[in-house]
Amino acid sequence: MPIYNAPVQDLQFVLHDVLNVSSSDVDGYGELEPSFTAAVLEEAGKLSSEVLAPLNPVGDTEGCTLENGVVRTPTGFGDAFEKIKEGGWNGLDLPEEYGGQNLPYVLSTAVGEIMVSANMAFNMYQGLTHGAISAILAHGSDEQKAKYLPKMVSLDWTGTMNLTEPHCGTDLGMMRTKAEPQDDGSYLITGQKIFISAGDHDMAENIIHLVLAKAPGGGEGTKGISLFIVPKFMVNDDGSLGDRNPVTVGKIEEKMGIHGNATCVMNYDGAKGFLIGDLHKGMRAMFTMMNEARLGVGLQGYAQAEAAYQNAVAYANDRLQGRDVTGVKNPDGPADPIIVHPDVRRNLMDQKSFIEGARAFTLWGAKLIDAAHRAGDEDAEGLISLMTPVIKGVLTDRGFEMAVQAQQVYGGHGYIEEWGMSQFARDARIAMIYEGANGIQALDLVGRKLAQSGGKYVMAFFEMVKNFIKENEGNEALKSDFLDPLKAASKDLQAAGMFFMQNGMKNPNAALAGSYDFMHLFGHVCLGLMWAQMAKAAHGALDAGTDDPAFYEAKLTTGKYYMARQLPATALHLARIQSGADPVMTLAAADF
Repeated sequence: MPIYNAPVQDLQFVLHDVLNVSSSDVDGYGELEPSFTAAVLEEAGKLSSEVLAPLNPVGDTEGCTLENGVVRTPTGFGDAFEKIKEGGWNGLDLPEEYGGQNLPYVLSTAVGEIMVSANMAFNMYQGLTHGAISAILAHGSDEQKAKYLPKMVSLDWTGTMNLTEPHCGTDLGMMRTKAEPQDDGSYLITGQKIFISAGDHDMAENIIHLVLAKAPGGGEGTKGISLFIVPKFMVNDDGSLGDRNPVTVGKIEEKMGIHGNATCVMNYDGAKGFLIGDLHKGMRAMFTMMNEARLGVGLQGYAQAEAAYQNAVAYANDRLQGRDVTGVKNPDGPADPIIVHPDVRRNLMDQKSFIEGARAFTLWGAKLIDAAHRAGDEDAEGLISLMTPVIKGVLTDRGFEMAVQAQQVYGGHGYIEEWGMSQFARDARIAMIYEGANGIQALDLVGRKLAQSGGKYVMAFFEMVKNFIKENEGNEALKSDFLDPLKAASKDLQAAGMFFMQNGMKNPNAALAGSYDFMHLFGHVCLGLMWAQMAKAAHGALDAGTDDPAFYEAKLTTGKYYMARQLPATALHLARIQSGADPVMTLAAADF
């Protein structure tokens, strides 16, 4: 069975050496002392390695079943869910008035990585609930918050978000689900939604569905969409549960992965719903859920890669095959462990350098969210809005690739289910698709986010990179290995942006055909900046004296690998972008 151990030291390094969270003046960050965050992360790690990770293959093998209209979760999931509830893990960053602990989102994100690595399918039950809570917090009335949030924060009730329909995914303007207004101010919701993660299960008393639907008078397209709270069981004024609402599970989808999570077809047959937020403004409320979800999905990408990588490293150290070409390393055995071979090392270094860079990138993004929400920092809000499609798109693409590379380390054993490596690849695959497929993320980045506020935030990012390089140009330990490659990569990104400016208006396809490459080019520069910052922090720790110099030396070696072997991919992406639309668009549709 696969192993998993929480990378607490790595998380602590990012939180404290790189992001310096406890010195931030953002509300709540003063509590994030190293001893406190370590205690939280270690406890999350213990729960994840002892309870959640052993259930990961169980969920994959058993899956969920639909019995008499009720979804049954895999063996052990219910008991594990009770432990999550007992620990208050879902409410870590949620308001105290609803039963949460009001700690910063950055710490919740770090905990989230641990739990997703241990059992992605299981973690989605509380993850979707957290997104629904965020939408109600942002757009719900005081009455709705008081009625639903305490039970959702405690996980007595869970939540979902219902967007997709059989005939429309990204193009929500084609939605057919209807909301018919009633005299008492409620609405009757009728329609079908598909791909609803955690749409039903047997671990909570009630499920609070957030459903997009069209109410009369809203007009065509997305302008007519509103968001509704539709509970599985009606909630009485005293908080007790009432009658069953006519919302049912049509079926559970059979999927490539995340078998332990129930992905449901949901049928709404005149189910009673309650408007959340303004009428015909459901898209705005929905994006409250989507933006949080997209950062969480980016996290899923690298978290699955982390779990797969840990197992690949263990296997590479144990598996004996061939001899080191520079000399025998295991003279008492019939062969050397495969970790001595350069191509296996390349494989593992690809994984390690990506995962550690992605971790820093995601936690930096979470810190921006805290600055936006806790300190009202509009610049932080704009910057994380720009970064969200990059975090989601790049980290899930690369996370899946790294899970496959970890599988490759096992050779034929990686293809055999008993070793568990295929599950990491299969589970990671969905992250590239849901919460906005990655091609849509690239279009969002190029078509909307770059021009946001007149390009203010992308220019701010360029300035951030420029200032970091300038501030550290006298540091010879950083210059050739980190600053010079970062400068070259940043110039590639700026050149790509200039190409879009010069060509995009007269030929929009010239920009859109290069959008996917641009997203990945942007992602490489972000990871390069993270690695440069981590290198600076590692040098600082070594210069100050540390009890664990090997940890920081390994950080520097890993960072140098990324800058030398991965970051130069920006030149390839730029060349593709500058080839324009013709190579992509010239072939007639009939000739494919």
